[in-house]
Amino acid sequence: MKKYCLCLFWILFTLPLLVAGQARIQLDNPAAIQRSEEVISIPWKTILSAYPDIDTAYFAVIHTASKKQVPYQLEYNGHPTVQNLLLQVSMEAKSRLELQIKKAKPLSFPVKTYCRYVPERKDDFAWENDRIAFRAYGKALENTVEDAYGLDVWVKRTRELVLDNRYQKGDYHNDHGDGMDYYHVGFSLGAGNIAPYLEDSIWYSHNYRNWKILDNGPLRSTFQLEFDTWNVGSKKVKAVKTFSIDAGAQLHKVESAYFFDEHQALPVVVGIVKRAQPGVSWLNEQEGLAGYWEPKDSLNGTTGVGCVFLQPVKNMMSRNGQLLTMLEAKSGVPVVYYRGAAWDKAGRFTSADEWFKHLRQYQQQLKYPIRVTVH
Repeated sequence: MKKYCLCLFWILFTLPLLVAGQARIQLDNPAAIQRSEEVISIPWKTILSAYPDIDTAYFAVIHTASKKQVPYQLEYNGHPTVQNLLLQVSMEAKSRLELQIKKAKPLSFPVKTYCRYVPERKDDFAWENDRIAFRAYGKALENTVEDAYGLDVWVKRTRELVLDNRYQKGDYHNDHGDGMDYYHVGFSLGAGNIAPYLEDSIWYSHNYRNWKILDNGPLRSTFQLEFDTWNVGSKKVKAVKTFSIDAGAQLHKVESAYFFDEHQALPVVVGIVKRAQPGVSWLNEQEGLAGYWEPKDSLNGTTGVGCVFLQPVKNMMSRNGQLLTMLEAKSGVPVVYYRGAAWDKAGRFTSADEWFKHLRQYQQQLKYPIRVTVH
C-alpha cells in the first residue's frame, strides 16, 4: 500500500509537467557573495534532455516565486545550432533560485550587449554592454598619427547602448551626458591587451586584419579578431583573440590563441598602461589580480582598469610605464583572462578601494560559479 501511494504521488506530481511540456531549473549560489545581474550558461543539450520538444521560438523562463519572466538568450557561438541557454539572474549569498521553462510567448527584453565592425572609422571594431564600452584598432589606422597598439576604453554613465550614436555623431571625445572616450592608448597595451614578451620586450603585432561575430546580444556578444603572422624574436607567430562580453558586467572574457611551430611555451604579458601623474597600482601576483586607478582628470574624472586571472601567473611587474602580468602560452591553446574598466562618474565605483574590491569579488564569481540543476 505504501509503495502504491508513493507511485501515485510521483505520477500526480510529474504528469502535469510532462503534459504541459516544461522543465525546472534549480540555481544554487555556493559563494558567500551577492551576485547582481550575472549571466549564466546552461548547455542546450541539458535543456533538451529535460524538455526534448521545446520550441526555440516559443518558450519563456519563469521565476517560480514571482511568476515574472527572466531574460534569456540562445547562444550559438558561431555554430548553426543552439549551443547554450544564457540567463541573467541576481542571487543573494548562499541562496537558491527556482525557475521554470514553459511553452509561452517570451517577453521582449532590452538588448544589453552589442559589437560591430566600424569601417567608417578606419576599421575599428567596437563592443559594449550596459555598463562600459571598448574598441580595438584595425589595419586602416596603421601608419597614421592616430595609430595605437592596445585596447581602448569608452567610459559610460548610462545603461543604454551608445556605440552607434557616438560614431554617427563623430564627437565621442566630449561627454554629452552619457560618457566619452578620453582614455589614451598610444603605443602600449592600453586597457588589458596581451602580447608576446621576449628579451625584456613586448613584441607587438600589427592591428587586427579579420573579424567574425559569433553572437550579438541581447545578453552576450562574442567575436573574434585575427592577426597576421609577425616576428617574435626568431619565431613566426599568428594570433586569434576571442572576446565575450556579458550584460551587467564591468569585465569580460578574453581568449587569446597563439600559433607557432615550436613546442616550447611562449611568454606573454597582459598590460595596463600607467599615466605620468600618480595613480593607484595594485598587483596581486598570488591571487592573480591586477588593477589600476588612474590619476584624476580635472575635467573627465577617473577611470579604473583591471584584469583577473584564473590560470597560474608567472610574474607581475611595473615596467616601462605599464603594469604587466606574465603568463605562458602553448601553441593553439588559448590564454584566458578577464579585463575591464569602470568610470567614477558612472557612480558605481568612486575609489580605488571600491574598484579593487570588485575585481576580487568578480574573481570569486568565476571560481565559484552558480550550480545548475535541470529536471
